[in-house]
Amino acid sequence: MKAVKLTKLVQEMNLKNLTPEVDMEHVRITLPDINRPALQLTGYFEHFASERVQIIGYVEYTYLMHLNPEERKRSFENFVSKQIPCVIFTTMTEPDEDMLDMGRKYNVPILVTEKTTSNFMAEIIRWLNVQLAPCISIHGVLVDVYGEGVLIMGESGIGKSEAALELIKRGHRLVSDDVVEISKVSDVELVGTAPDITRHFIELRGIGIIVKTLFGVESVKNTQSIDLVIKLEEWSRDKEYDRLGLKEEYTEILGNKVVCHSLPIRPGRNLAVIVESAAVNHRQKKMGYNAAQELYNRVQANLAKKKED
Repeated sequence: MKAVKLTKLVQEMNLKNLTPEVDMEHVRITLPDINRPALQLTGYFEHFASERVQIIGYVEYTYLMHLNPEERKRSFENFVSKQIPCVIFTTMTEPDEDMLDMGRKYNVPILVTEKTTSNFMAEIIRWLNVQLAPCISIHGVLVDVYGEGVLIMGESGIGKSEAALELIKRGHRLVSDDVVEISKVSDVELVGTAPDITRHFIELRGIGIIVKTLFGVESVKNTQSIDLVIKLEEWSRDKEYDRLGLKEEYTEILGNKVVCHSLPIRPGRNLAVIVESAAVNHRQKKMGYNAAQELYNRVQANLAKKKED
């Protein structure tokens, strides 16, 4: 199970730690969901998601402040004693000393942010979803071509890195060569990145390793959504290939369907130009224009006209 260190969350969200005595190094967040305790502050703990990040907004804070000191202390102690990972106070609210003492007693970090509850919840859920997204590693090359994330796949030595190098020379950006780490950040979006050890490196057989310093920082990119998959394969005389592209083919990655084109490789084919054309064509289709469908409609209209004549 993937997990995020609480210290990383504190750093990324720019949170203020009010209980520095509590050790946060070993606290891990394993769920992207958050919880706003409401009934829990009144003593109802059935179905309490104690493993989630706990957020106390203005409403919960004012409820606690309306209780007398003893009731407030007892309510907060019952809450933090349930082995929760942390408590975050939002909207510039700050806990009193009794609440901080309860946090220290049960080793629960008490954190504060100046952001409003709604904005902070949206930000932390989005960030946790990315950090905890299901992830796999795939052999291939990921390139940003005209803003479209193109994942080039195929057997070793078929020319993936060479195609990527030509695309870089034509002004596009490399995300990852050889191994692509793909995360499912939502049901419709996959994001690819490079492993730390090979980031901004590309390998060419017979030449060696090439780094971003050869083409400049504008030639590389850290992450990119995956919009299109291109599978390179050896050309076979016995296989029929789709020449019009009327019917979309898909490949499945982490349960998400991605448009996939199979490109037969023959000597003399300029892969970079073909990949560029595929990316532009895919972009046009997303904008509502399908060149293959328009050609088909023209042919059908011409045939119908000849029949009438």
